[in-house]
Amino acid sequence: MKNSSALPKTGSVARIGVLLTDDAAHPNYAALRDGLEALGLIDGKTIAIEARFAEGRLDRLPRLAAELAALPVDIIAAVGAVHCRVAQQVASHLPIIFAVVVDPVAVGLVANAERPGGNATGVTNFDPSQAREELLLLRKVIPNLQRIAILGDGGAPDALPRAACAAAKALGMQAQLHLPRSPEDLESVFSAMRDAGADALVALGVPIVNTHGAYIAASARAARLPTIIARDGARFGPLLAHGTSFATAVRRMSEMIDRVLKGERPGEIPVARVFEPELVVNLAVAREIGVTIPPELGARAVQGIT
Repeated sequence: MKNSSALPKTGSVARIGVLLTDDAAHPNYAALRDGLEALGLIDGKTIAIEARFAEGRLDRLPRLAAELAALPVDIIAAVGAVHCRVAQQVASHLPIIFAVVVDPVAVGLVANAERPGGNATGVTNFDPSQAREELLLLRKVIPNLQRIAILGDGGAPDALPRAACAAAKALGMQAQLHLPRSPEDLESVFSAMRDAGADALVALGVPIVNTHGAYIAASARAARLPTIIARDGARFGPLLAHGTSFATAVRRMSEMIDRVLKGERPGEIPVARVFEPELVVNLAVAREIGVTIPPELGARAVQGIT
C-alpha cells in the first residue's frame, strides 16, 4: 500500500522514503512523523514523505523498497532488520536509517555499532536481559510455569527466538518455538500450542506479531493462555505487555534522519541504543482467563487496564 505526499520533489525539498511492515494507522508511522515534525520536518511543507506499507507481508518488501529507490528518494527510513536489509540490497547508493533492529552488527547492517562505516545507521531497542525478565514476569502469574510457547516469525532474523529459548532453558522451562511464515499459519500454530500443553505464551516483537497482534491476543484469551507481548502490543489485549516502546525508538530515528539531511554521513553516526522498559498489566484479561495478578506486578506497571 502507498501513502505519498502530494508535494512534488524540488531541489530544496528532501524526499524521505519510509518502509514499514504495518499500515498507515500503526503507531510507528505516527511516531516517525511526530518526531520529524518536532524537528521542523513537516510533510507537504519542508519535506515530502513517500511511505510504503507491507501490511504484515514481508515478501512484499523487495518490491516496495524498489519503488522507493526508483522514485527517487533522498533517504530511506526502514523500521525493522528485514526492511533495512532489503533497502540496502536495492538502494545501496542511498542513506538508510533503521530502527527496531535487535543486533545490527550480527545481521550485517553495519560493520561496527560505534562507527557503522556504510550507508546505514539507526536505533536498537534490544535489551539482552528482556527475554529472561519476561519469563520471570509470567512466572509471577503462574508460579509452576514449565511449558512456554514462544511465537516468532519465520521470515525474520532469529536473534529474538534464540534469546527467548536460551532464557527459558536457563530457567528450567521447556520452550516450544513456533515460527509462522504467514498470517494463515497462526490458526495451526495455536492448535499446536494447545496440543503441546503450553502454560503461557511469549509473543516476540517480530513483524507477524506487530501486525497481527489483535488476532494473536484474542486467540490466546480464547485458549485462556497467559500471554506477554512487546510494549506496543498492549493495545491488542494481552495479559502483559513489556519492553521499550518501538515508538520511542522510531522517534529517536527521526533525529538521525535530520542529521543526515544536514550533511552527516550515516557511516559516521554511531548506532543509538534506547532502553526504556515499561510494563502494562491488563486486569480485565486476567479476570477473563482466570489468573490473579500479584500486587507487586500491579505496582510495577506504568499502566493497568481494567
